[in-house]
Amino acid sequence: MASTSPKSKLKTAFKKARIVAPLYTGGPVAASEDGTKLVTCVGEDAILTDIEGGTEICRFAGDSESITALCISPSSSHLLLFTSSLSLRIFELPKTSEPLPKPVLPIRIISRAHEAPVHVCTTDPTSTYLASGSADGVVKVWDIARGYVTHVFKGHGGVVSALVFNYPFDPSSITQEPKMQLITASVDTRIRIFNLSSASARSGAAAKPEAVLEGHVSVPRGLDVTRDGKWLVSGGRDSVVLVWDLTVQAEDSAKGKTGKAKGKGKDTAPTLVQTIPVLERVEAVGILRSEDESVAGASSTPKKLHIYTAGEKGVVKVWDVKKGKVLFTLGQESEEVDEEQEEQRQVTHAIYIPSKATVVSVHGDQNILFHSLSTRSLTRQLIGYNDEIVDSTFLSPYSSSTPHSHDTHVALATNSSLIRVYSTSSLDARLLPGHSEIVLCLDRSAQGRILASGSKDRSARIWAPALTNADTANSNGPEWCCVAICEGHAESVGAIAMSRKGADSPKPEDQEGGLRFMFTGSQDRTIKMWDLSSVPLVPPSADTAQPTKCKSLATHKAHEKDINSLDVAPNDRLLASGSQDRTAKVWEIDYVYSGNKVVRGEIRLVGTCKGHKRGVWSVCFGRAERVLATGSADKTVKLWSLDDFTCVKTFEGHTNSVLRVDFLNAGMQVVSSASDGLVKLWNVREETCVATMDNHEDKVWALAVSSDERTIVSGAADSVVTFWEDCTEEQEVEKENKRTELVLKEQDFLNYISLNDYRNAILLALAMEQPGRLLNLFKGISSASSTPSPQASSITGHAAVDEVLRTLAGSDLTRLLRYVRDWNANAKTSAVAQKVLHAIVKHRAAEDIIKAYEADNVLSESSSKDQGGSTALRELIEGLVPYTERHLARMEKLVQESYVVDYLLGEMDDGMFGLDEEEMEVEIGGADAIPLQADTTMIGVEA
Repeated sequence: MASTSPKSKLKTAFKKARIVAPLYTGGPVAASEDGTKLVTCVGEDAILTDIEGGTEICRFAGDSESITALCISPSSSHLLLFTSSLSLRIFELPKTSEPLPKPVLPIRIISRAHEAPVHVCTTDPTSTYLASGSADGVVKVWDIARGYVTHVFKGHGGVVSALVFNYPFDPSSITQEPKMQLITASVDTRIRIFNLSSASARSGAAAKPEAVLEGHVSVPRGLDVTRDGKWLVSGGRDSVVLVWDLTVQAEDSAKGKTGKAKGKGKDTAPTLVQTIPVLERVEAVGILRSEDESVAGASSTPKKLHIYTAGEKGVVKVWDVKKGKVLFTLGQESEEVDEEQEEQRQVTHAIYIPSKATVVSVHGDQNILFHSLSTRSLTRQLIGYNDEIVDSTFLSPYSSSTPHSHDTHVALATNSSLIRVYSTSSLDARLLPGHSEIVLCLDRSAQGRILASGSKDRSARIWAPALTNADTANSNGPEWCCVAICEGHAESVGAIAMSRKGADSPKPEDQEGGLRFMFTGSQDRTIKMWDLSSVPLVPPSADTAQPTKCKSLATHKAHEKDINSLDVAPNDRLLASGSQDRTAKVWEIDYVYSGNKVVRGEIRLVGTCKGHKRGVWSVCFGRAERVLATGSADKTVKLWSLDDFTCVKTFEGHTNSVLRVDFLNAGMQVVSSASDGLVKLWNVREETCVATMDNHEDKVWALAVSSDERTIVSGAADSVVTFWEDCTEEQEVEKENKRTELVLKEQDFLNYISLNDYRNAILLALAMEQPGRLLNLFKGISSASSTPSPQASSITGHAAVDEVLRTLAGSDLTRLLRYVRDWNANAKTSAVAQKVLHAIVKHRAAEDIIKAYEADNVLSESSSKDQGGSTALRELIEGLVPYTERHLARMEKLVQESYVVDYLLGEMDDGMFGLDEEEMEVEIGGADAIPLQADTTMIGVEA
């Protein structure tokens, strides 16, 4: 092992820096008006997330029922959500972006807002009213501030599917009252327009719609109105978008220009002016704002009206309404996917954020994508739910000359065919489609730029970043493309390892031969060696280019059971394999690359490591020593010598299967993760566990260590990824500061004692929470009071100490009384405890002590709300009384026994001690005749 000052280099502590937890598991989604915060559903909880940092701000207290609908007011002041219990819960959104430790409680709860579940809700532009539509066809309008119903609209032929307010407010028209409408859609395919300003609606009578629009033949899923209230856009699952003119006069309607509008409105009759075939089921539709939108109302067709649609194809399309054509598409349509994948990737909801010129699409696979309308590109992606995380590795896609370019991303293999690539700084993510089944293993190239993946589809793929921003780490992240594919295994590829030497930079001046080789291990019990010399390091520019087909150099049946792990030595000369057959094997690599592109590769078995009692899940070569670490299902980590393949160290401590191992500090330490949900850090020399990291509730399958070894990433089956940062130096500095501060306080304490400054000495001992020093102080004062010149008026032995006890503050007094209770439980220290207690109850009133406990209860964070100061004081007295009574009984017995001794000595010495005959005639047998010399009160007994 390394011999240069190991103690100074060992890492002893890692802190939880950040986590990637489930963000969205299905249900409604809402975004704030400024586009900085997002509300999503995780199980039965609603969480508020900071979009920029991808971190959770707070959780909203739920009622243990699933959330069916939610929305945020345009002023971003309130969150309104409905649950399966039919309740309406209103929350105030926190203004801060800092994480809050406690759930946010609702400011108002309406227990039975509807008679059936609510699936859609929305607020008006003024953040005054909330509209909610239920499954029984009832729409209610609520006053948000006061929490009561202002309107009830019935008559829908089934579930209400969409809602939108129409509130065209014109500041120039002061005399005319603004008209507010509510537009609804339901499964009966009709769109209804209700007037919220009419007298009949305010009077509580059964309100009828002003107009009923017929045009869809399937459920309308999206409604939107222009800000001037002139155009209504509706989209449905009948694959069409309808554009309605809301400003056609009634006399024009009588001439037959209204299409299929019905209603009793006297002023206007909405007219269908355009039908746009979208050729996909529409789940969301909206109108995009523009500076020229105000001129769109003069003609029978909108001039510059742009809309967006989203639906079953998983993309957002932006349309020019006048031309009825797609201007551009945000996202990529999936080709050659099965029905299940198509259903998962379709858009279920879309949110338009005008302030950011962004459209947010929520997909069936629980991913949330942010599309920029200005750049027409994907700017951010939040992964809602990762499911079971099975592998991870750090990536460095940028040039090594760029500052802070190492380990800028981390790749995750989850229970999915899509690989997740996260940015370590902002947690922005990208999905890499390509595999047709679940990805099982990941590895990276020598410099970390190239990613390799193995899947259940019996293939392995090589991925390279396509940098479009001059290799700067300030961009939104590279797009990863598959540049090569390795096919040939007969079963799932569960282990993969790339060569540890060779360059992977796309720049010719940085290359030293490019990629070399790669190994894959499969469930078919074979290891294949692949030639990567012809793999391009830059993805081809043509979209139609196919990945390079890699050639297999060698194939060996390596084990008797499934191969779980592979690792290549840092010098590319050895390969290790771990299998379910309870062995780890070491192979010698023979790789030759000649100038005329002739490549030869072979592996040869050189040793077998036997000793594990269960299957081997992980193997890893040491960075600086000729050792191999293995983790097994027998709950142990073993260290093997590569000279004779014997076990030299065994680490025991995990309570379940060890799934991953890796080295730190040039082989002086080993980090492991296991099925018990723990990550452990081991000292190799002493075979001891120096740190345990606990933040998972299930098997920790994934473990990755950064290049500088300051960050460890662990991913588990509980869908949580944890970033652990080395804090050894911080803890050492903190411990040293505390030790220095303690030494200074101890010196001050001794100085106070020598100067007889008892007040500061007692206060300092209480502040240091050192009852032993405080006990010695009171003992010293008691022994000093027994000298020939005691202070007669003092209870404790010194008047200054009595004064300190009389004026002690609330928290210090309660702490001292707790110490007295502990001292009183021991016969050796009970005398000091009784003296201090006597002084306190003698100099302080009972009300004063009760107030001190009440004040301490308010300041204490650990005390429960239902435990007041009187309760704590009662517990203190209950702990003092039994021991005090026991000490009193012991003192009485001692006094009685002392009279017996006096009597016997007097009889033996014939009155030598000067006792007269009357005193000698004291009846010893009766306790009533014995004069007691001690104070027999229960509180304050002195020895």
